[in-house]
Amino acid sequence: MTAAETAAGGRLRRTLPRIPDRFAAFGAALIVIVVVASILAPWIAPYPDEPNPLELLRPPSAAHWFGTDQVGRDVLTRILYGGRTSLFIAVAVLAVSAVAGVTLGVVAGYAGGWVRDVIMRVTDVFLAFPALLLSLALAVVLQPSVNTVVLAIAATWWPWYTRLSASVAASIATRGYVDAARCLGVPAPLIILRHVLPNSLTPVLVQLSLDAGGVILTAAALSYLGLGAQEPTAEWGLMVQQGQTLFTTNWWVVTFPGLAILVTAFAFNVIGEGLRNALDPRSGGARQERAKPTSAGAAATMSTRVVK
Repeated sequence: MTAAETAAGGRLRRTLPRIPDRFAAFGAALIVIVVVASILAPWIAPYPDEPNPLELLRPPSAAHWFGTDQVGRDVLTRILYGGRTSLFIAVAVLAVSAVAGVTLGVVAGYAGGWVRDVIMRVTDVFLAFPALLLSLALAVVLQPSVNTVVLAIAATWWPWYTRLSASVAASIATRGYVDAARCLGVPAPLIILRHVLPNSLTPVLVQLSLDAGGVILTAAALSYLGLGAQEPTAEWGLMVQQGQTLFTTNWWVVTFPGLAILVTAFAFNVIGEGLRNALDPRSGGARQERAKPTSAGAAATMSTRVVK
């Protein structure tokens, strides 16, 4: 192998680890666009979110970029307002799940003993049920609404954060600086808040970014089944459900809301993968291992030149 080929291979190895970061930046840009467009929906929506009997099922055109639905509402306007509902559900579910799950997990991991056993057994009970099935059961019992979706999904999401934070907290609780704090008489709640909790948040943040897309898909599924948002609230899953019978004749009514779900979930998943590659120590270790042969090769080359 020539020196030029070796140098080209080294450049390729140095370039490959950066590819996920580029995808993460692309996903972040998509999420920023979705969030800004949803927040500014009342000001940038081309039409009011109201029925118009004179504009029933108009195809995409210069006047209505995404067409109109079966009651004459502009589909682009509905998607912008639906983004507010879908993003609110995602933020609310992840906030409730993370607060409840991380709190229980950190306490279980630090305390150990019977406290950990009780919390973990309760967590195992919830994990024994399929998440979507349990969400459906809770949504059926409660009255269909956006708040019902939040409660139903959060009730099945928090155990994952409990298990994740409990394992991380248990590892941190055995480290030297935590033992030193105990020897100095620092109260356990203060040790948890100052030492255990901050050092347990990195994997939780990665998991939150990965779960955001899944929450949006689950919320859309519940609304599609009639157990989530109800008219006249705009929500992407509800829009897909309302337009499914029109797919063969008026494809735009169901296609554009479906694309909104797809693009948003994809963007969150890409961001999560990028964060995991950036924050996971094992990923960093992998990059260091890939860099070692290059460094060793450079050292060998330098030694050869010195000998010569």
